[in-house]
Amino acid sequence: QASLSIWGWGSLGIVLFLITFGPFVIFYLTFYILCFVGGGLVVTLLFGKTNSEKYLEQCEHSFLPPTSTGVPKCLEEMKREARTIKIDRRLTGANIIDEPLQQVIQFSLRDYVQYWYYTLSDDESFLLEIRQTLQNALIQFATRSKEIDWQPYFTTRIVDDFGTHLRVFRKAQQKITEKDDQVKGTAEDLVDTFFEVEVEMEKEVCRDLVCTSPKDEEGFLRDLCEVLLYLLLPPGDFQNKIMRYFVREILARGILLPLINQLSDPDYINQYVIWMIRDSNCNYEAFMNIIKLSDNIGELELNAIIFNVLIFLIC
Repeated sequence: QASLSIWGWGSLGIVLFLITFGPFVIFYLTFYILCFVGGGLVVTLLFGKTNSEKYLEQCEHSFLPPTSTGVPKCLEEMKREARTIKIDRRLTGANIIDEPLQQVIQFSLRDYVQYWYYTLSDDESFLLEIRQTLQNALIQFATRSKEIDWQPYFTTRIVDDFGTHLRVFRKAQQKITEKDDQVKGTAEDLVDTFFEVEVEMEKEVCRDLVCTSPKDEEGFLRDLCEVLLYLLLPPGDFQNKIMRYFVREILARGILLPLINQLSDPDYINQYVIWMIRDSNCNYEAFMNIIKLSDNIGELELNAIIFNVLIFLIC
């Protein structure tokens, strides 16, 4: 009887609840409960986030030193008045040498840096820094060159190297002449034979790739400039890879490579020889002395041709 009364009163309460609030009251009640719980979670998260940020800000100001942001600092530096960089144009101490060197530096920067740099920026500080680095390297080179005893080098080593080069060339010519009896030799055969003889005479040295391949020649000049920069530049400038690569390329491709190409140009050599002997006495007696000192018919014929050409050009 007790259980029946409970179920009866319960059923009556449900029926009266549905009649009073409608049949969809269950869905509304569920929705209200979910909104209450969700709102409570959102308020709790926002309250916790706000308190956490305040606490972290207090900890930052109390335990860590204040740090300046990067962008405002850069803007502040850019707004400052550009400092003037003073460059001393003295390199070796001799004006007759310093002025041509300054022109070489200026032309190198113009041809290899300025034409693309001015499309990016008008700031001159980068160009001035490169120029200063080049001048520091030249100053160090000039200073150390004055401390070297050049007399043994010019009187012994360079003479021996030149004599070895002539011996290798004459031996290569001799081999080519022996081959000409069977097969006609070409200029390429002479080059190949020259370096073969060089390996035979100097054992461990062969410069064929450096002398015949433009790519290997540029690589050798880059390595040479890298060593020179290591010896001449201050440690701070040498550790700056971007600046070092710029200076290396300017020295290798802008100065050394054109200089080598010019010195190896036959027309330039002939003009230089003419300039050197313009004030000398190229007469019959000089030609007769050449004939007396030479016993090679081929060399005499070549000397006769050169002598006649020089006389024609000078006159």
